[in-house]
Amino acid sequence: MTETPPPDNPALTGHALIQDYVRNLDSSPGVYRMLDQQGAVLYVGKARNLRARVSNYARMTGHSGRIARMIRETASMMFLTTRTETEALLLEQNLIKQLKPRYNVLLRDDKSFPNILVAKSHPFAQIKKHRGAKSEKGDYYGPFASAGAVNRTLNQLQRVFQLRSCTDASFSNRTRPCLLYQIKRCSAPCVDRIGLADYQALVNDAERFLQGKSTRIQAELAAEMAEAAEAMEYERAAALRDRIKALTAVQSVQAINPRGVTEADIIALYMDSGQACVQVFFIRGNQSWGNRDFYPRLGGAESHDEVMQAFLAQFYDGKVPPRMVLLSHGVEDPDLLTQALSEKAGRRVTIGVPQRGEKAELVENALRNARESLARRMSESATQMRLLEGLAEKFDLPAPPRRIEVYDNSHIQGAAAVGGMVVAGPEGWIKNQYRKFNIKGTEITPGDDFGMMREILTRRFARLMKDDPDRQTEAWPDLLLIDGGAGQVSAVHEIMVEMGVEDIPMIGVAKGQDRDHGKEEFHRHGARPFALAMNDPVLYFIQRLRDEAHRWAIGTHRARRTKTTMANPLDEIAGIGPGRKRALLAHFGSAKAVSRAGLADLTAVQGISEPLAQKIVDHFQKG
Repeated sequence: MTETPPPDNPALTGHALIQDYVRNLDSSPGVYRMLDQQGAVLYVGKARNLRARVSNYARMTGHSGRIARMIRETASMMFLTTRTETEALLLEQNLIKQLKPRYNVLLRDDKSFPNILVAKSHPFAQIKKHRGAKSEKGDYYGPFASAGAVNRTLNQLQRVFQLRSCTDASFSNRTRPCLLYQIKRCSAPCVDRIGLADYQALVNDAERFLQGKSTRIQAELAAEMAEAAEAMEYERAAALRDRIKALTAVQSVQAINPRGVTEADIIALYMDSGQACVQVFFIRGNQSWGNRDFYPRLGGAESHDEVMQAFLAQFYDGKVPPRMVLLSHGVEDPDLLTQALSEKAGRRVTIGVPQRGEKAELVENALRNARESLARRMSESATQMRLLEGLAEKFDLPAPPRRIEVYDNSHIQGAAAVGGMVVAGPEGWIKNQYRKFNIKGTEITPGDDFGMMREILTRRFARLMKDDPDRQTEAWPDLLLIDGGAGQVSAVHEIMVEMGVEDIPMIGVAKGQDRDHGKEEFHRHGARPFALAMNDPVLYFIQRLRDEAHRWAIGTHRARRTKTTMANPLDEIAGIGPGRKRALLAHFGSAKAVSRAGLADLTAVQGISEPLAQKIVDHFQKG
């Protein structure tokens, strides 16, 4: 992979600049970037032939309004050549996700999807939810659309197959069955209520169910029940009858279960008024494992094929595609995308737009969901925009804010103090922009809310000024909301003056008389406090903003407090991992007993060498 530097001709822009670049390009595949006067990336594209692709932008006519604007704003370009067009496609999507160019289609919600893991590092396999890298030994089933879809499926599996969900440590320490055994959700292998062979048979049945073979399982269970009844093993027959009933109940409540589609992602795109919604349904083992909607950011006036291609390339970056991808619309370059996805999966991946039959019905269902989801979102966005306009009118803002940051902090008498920031905009909550701040200042007096807010805002704006001093990105807020009255507003204003960002509007929300909802007072620096009418929608909107910040800060505080409470002094000693910690606690009974132990007692524990024992003694003596 090589990079082609731009020619040094800063006087040119637009079409003339691009024509100048074309003269120095060859026909290699690669990726190009278009940048504006400030060096911000406007667009990232890939090409089978860089010279041919870029020369299209040099034409004076024939461009859409969006492309024409982009060309006019282009002040420089960058090029990277690759060995193949597939490499260029992958590099393009990496750069789009990293740089977030203004004129590209951008998949904004790219979280990993959960799976079900049948963990097999222990003789008695554990079934559990898993998200992230597939590094643990076992079989993975997924992806599922959401944690809720995984939890529902796990609940069904426990009812039917009674597999354990407890950790290996809990399994090894049990002396009597847990509650799950009492309610018939676990077979209690931890206390030998089931043998290894019988438990393994349950595991095999559960995996066959996840592979879509539930009908065959049901027939086999019915035959076993008949045999048990004939042999007068009525207790075993009753247990098998209960499993058959549970399995029947599961099958009756499952969603769209296609007969002719074993493994596929159903992806439908609906566009309206410059906005788009993509619905993805996951079909695995002839079962629907849920759906997820996405709202990619459009650059403006893109075609369905262009949006679908960009979405697929970004969606499967870091995910293994299924054997079949069924689409509502075609893509710009199906052969290239098929090759890229097949290389990622290590097997053939089929991409198609079905026209009839069950596959077409699945796509039509996904398209209907996409259309309805986008209509709801547009309605909510219109309401949100009216509230933002009302907010600008009530508080004399120059324009409706595009990004509101709301700050709050939480602590108990200064302990486990944290700050929270939530973000809202025209499309509602921007949850991937929420931030938490562990209060680190040693000079802050416990319970000093002013000092905590000073640290939070100082850290926030110092980071912004470092990353984007010219305020070119959308990371800069248009409005700050602070939970507090005149004193808090005055303190925050001093911080903003020190940081050189006093031009950002800031409002303090005080509880008001009797601390009742609806009696809030609003404070701005240099202005008299005022209140809004009790039935004003803007008042309700601000209350929701403040309450969300309060919820986020309290949740963050509780998580930190729990972590502090559950901390073990052995965790602070280098060389003491989970295994050695378990061995020490099993030998001595508690961390306090370990702290009192002598060198000889410590070395008697398996895995504790004399140097490590000395390190443990030194640690506690120092403490």
